[in-house]
Amino acid sequence: MSLAAPTFHPVARRLRQATQTRHTQVERSALMQRLLRGQLGRAAYCDWLRDLHTLYSALEDGLAAPAVQQRLAPLLDPALARSHALAQDLTQLHGPDWPTTLQPSPPAQAYARHLHSLGTQPLGLAAHAYVRYLGDLAGGQVLARVVAQSLGLGDGPGLAFYDFGGPERVGALAARFRSGLDQLAHSEAEAQALEDEACAAFDRHGDWFDGRGPA
Repeated sequence: MSLAAPTFHPVARRLRQATQTRHTQVERSALMQRLLRGQLGRAAYCDWLRDLHTLYSALEDGLAAPAVQQRLAPLLDPALARSHALAQDLTQLHGPDWPTTLQPSPPAQAYARHLHSLGTQPLGLAAHAYVRYLGDLAGGQVLARVVAQSLGLGDGPGLAFYDFGGPERVGALAARFRSGLDQLAHSEAEAQALEDEACAAFDRHGDWFDGRGPA
């Protein structure tokens, strides 16, 4: 017996369409423009990495919960995890004392609290994983080149955050993630919940970037 096709659009395409305007707004924020132009000095860049580590630690703590792992199994791949790589970069670029000498910004702390609040909501965590991980796999590869040049890192240490392997590996991880998204929603209500939280994730990124002030 064949099953009827769902009446809602595949989730990956739906999320991309729903968040497109917000995505563009975040990309055009002052902080992102300075980052993309290689205008962040090492200290400001380390502050940004510290914020990212705070967010990824909260996100990946939630994703590691057994119930979440089971529900999001089609989506998750250990190769996507970024908190350890961020810690490596911070140690390399700032020093081993970064956990105590660098403090996350208030907007990043607020975002992390929200992620912790989603601990019992796998689809909510999936929406934030969508915003972060696919961004890392796409635009993050561009940022790696900019950061390497602006900070004089070459191909050496300090760029672990952006390292997912070669281009083929990056493409395969992104394709698997999108395919996993399409398997998550079992109803229109679940698809809408993913869409709503993904939009909220971009809004929180906008608040975070704006709240950091001039970089």
